[in-house]
Amino acid sequence: MNSLEIRNGINHLNDSDPVLKRIISHAQLCSLKPRKNYYPSLIQSIISQQLSVKAGESIYKQFSAYFGKNVSPVHVAATPVEKLREFGLSNAKAIYVKDLSEKILSNQLSFKNISKKSNDEIISELTKVKGIGIWTAHMFLIFTLGRLDVLPVGDLGIKNAIKKNYRLKELPNESQIAALCKKKKWKPYQSIASWYLWMSLEL
Repeated sequence: MNSLEIRNGINHLNDSDPVLKRIISHAQLCSLKPRKNYYPSLIQSIISQQLSVKAGESIYKQFSAYFGKNVSPVHVAATPVEKLREFGLSNAKAIYVKDLSEKILSNQLSFKNISKKSNDEIISELTKVKGIGIWTAHMFLIFTLGRLDVLPVGDLGIKNAIKKNYRLKELPNESQIAALCKKKKWKPYQSIASWYLWMSLEL
């Protein structure tokens, strides 16, 4: 994803969805872009699962303070679960980050040529790691790889934003979100639509 694609996406969404057009007019410019910090990004996503943004950031701050900026699978894999729990990780999440590290070290998971792989291929590989489900894979595709057309239908923030902005009485389910996406023609810019929906919760 680059600045031209973001601008094209904004123009497309402005034309196809009046609700998103209103949100876009009040929000800052979408800041999604590809990043190379694949491993730390997945660690942070695992830590943040089912937590508030503030809580997730607090735990990851302690985690990264211990391991340093250049956190590596070697160091995390060698760290006892008990030590990882001292940073605020649950027992399950400590096991998950160790499993991620071990799978990278054993080449069961590789980031080589990841930019050339399809979204479905990446999701299939990531979800082989304990604790990484569709939600974490979607966050990785959007915020780390900067993929343009990802719709995290299971994300609570997206559900709350749709309920708020489209004036629904209840939170939409995944099928309803997919139907709204089709009706409002968010493709092929679903990631940008999702980003602005998240931003709308702060407006």
